[in-house]
Amino acid sequence: MLSKKIEDVLNEQINAELYSAYLYVSMGAYFRSVKLNGFAAWMENQAKEEEEHAKKIYDYVNKRSGRVALKLIKEPPFEWKSPMDVFEDTYVHEQEVTKSIERLTNLSDGEKDYATSSFLQWFVDEQVEEEYSVLQILERLRMIKDSNQGLLMLDAELGKRG
Repeated sequence: MLSKKIEDVLNEQINAELYSAYLYVSMGAYFRSVKLNGFAAWMENQAKEEEEHAKKIYDYVNKRSGRVALKLIKEPPFEWKSPMDVFEDTYVHEQEVTKSIERLTNLSDGEKDYATSSFLQWFVDEQVEEEYSVLQILERLRMIKDSNQGLLMLDAELGKRG
């Protein structure tokens, strides 16, 4: 059984994961509007992953006899100056998610909730991958700078993400 404190922060994390999905859908819409459909597809796939993360926590709370309490999801931004700006925001966002997962892990460790600590380890590992993936794209965008050809090549590559 979950403590009330753990249940509350897990519910907050569900909301954060759903916000992440909403943010990535918004970023995908931005990319569609500037005809970078590969970037859009990458973001849309990212949104699906975030929904899966939320569902994973939702299922866990229920398995531990907790109560899922969904909250209002804040409105994400929808305008950016460039693909670089989008991925800079994405990287900062993923770092914030990492901090949130770390706070959850610290809390569950402090409460000696070993089941939740074990469950959260997957998210800790996932965040390493999330940050790395976004940073790789961001670094490539920095390399290509104002090259439309480079941007289109990266767009084609990102569109292959399954």
